[in-house]
Amino acid sequence: MPYPQIDPSLINVLPLEERKSYIQIEQAAINPSATVPDPGAMGGQIDRLAERITEARRKGASVMLVYGAHVIKNGCGPLVKALVETGHVTHLSTQGAGIIHDWEFAFLGRSSESVRDNTPGGRFGTWDETGRWLSLAALVGAAEGFGWGEAVGRMVCEDGLTLPDPDTLAKQVSDDPSSDLSGARADLLNAMRRFDLKPGRQEIKHPYKRYSVLDASYRKRVPLTVHPGIGYDIITNHPMFHGGAIGRTSATDARVFAEGVKNLSGGVYLTIGSAIMSPQVFEKALSVANNLLLPGGKRVQGHHMAVVDLQDGGGWDWSRGEPPKDSPAYYLRFCKTFARMGGSLDYICGDNRAMLANLVQRLA
Repeated sequence: MPYPQIDPSLINVLPLEERKSYIQIEQAAINPSATVPDPGAMGGQIDRLAERITEARRKGASVMLVYGAHVIKNGCGPLVKALVETGHVTHLSTQGAGIIHDWEFAFLGRSSESVRDNTPGGRFGTWDETGRWLSLAALVGAAEGFGWGEAVGRMVCEDGLTLPDPDTLAKQVSDDPSSDLSGARADLLNAMRRFDLKPGRQEIKHPYKRYSVLDASYRKRVPLTVHPGIGYDIITNHPMFHGGAIGRTSATDARVFAEGVKNLSGGVYLTIGSAIMSPQVFEKALSVANNLLLPGGKRVQGHHMAVVDLQDGGGWDWSRGEPPKDSPAYYLRFCKTFARMGGSLDYICGDNRAMLANLVQRLA
């Protein structure tokens, strides 16, 4: 017998406009052309990283930028966009919160709420538009074989999405039930019927998309893969949240991510403010990339990994390799995993805003 569970249809959702949001993107956004802050001790490391990225692109190798949500919340979206638009990165990755903040900035111009204030009142994460449109983008994208990042990027870029005709969906499922897309099509059909969603064009304006990494990645056809955890993100608190759609689109994104890692020999993997998702996803992708390359006598090698975070790295020089188990630094997953991944590793300790602004300037 299934265990008791809540009925999500009873969740009271509220208009996003009513939420007190703490970050205004027009104030927080960092202009790539502005005078950059002093990088301090990071300066030499950023110089060498820029050289490595330039060389990797000259060779046609992957340059992968993986970031946590604070990169977007800190106003660094325009800096990441600059790297996309100049062709310096070939792949972007983040977790669920990374696209939630990006989307809310594009849609409303502001994001970030108080967990402390809203959780006791049952309001944290119960915002209609965020849960509705990001969930629906996943449902529609899954039915077309999209990853979640591409599905949301298309919605931002095109200011909306298109719901298919329900009869067409039903026929596709009945005509070819063994298709890889049949389960996703059935999920979308069920959601349209359950929530009385009409087929056709759904207009969703994004007046602040000029700040959106999702928009830039979709326009420039640079993959932006999303690696969420079910139950991690605020859209879980919406009646339309669909774990199957999130799972399907994120599974697609995991395969796209691994394809980028396959081309990482001589390339650069830059991870900024992602202490858990980035190392966990990377180690699996690197293993499967080598699994696929080894029969041809190849493997990923000669790659450089740059890890950027505010923590001091446990006081360990990570270019020396992995510390001993009696060192506290040994238990820093965001460094230890990368120290085990072959290639070369540089730990850059500092503010991600200063680091990215200086990197963009050097690459320009």
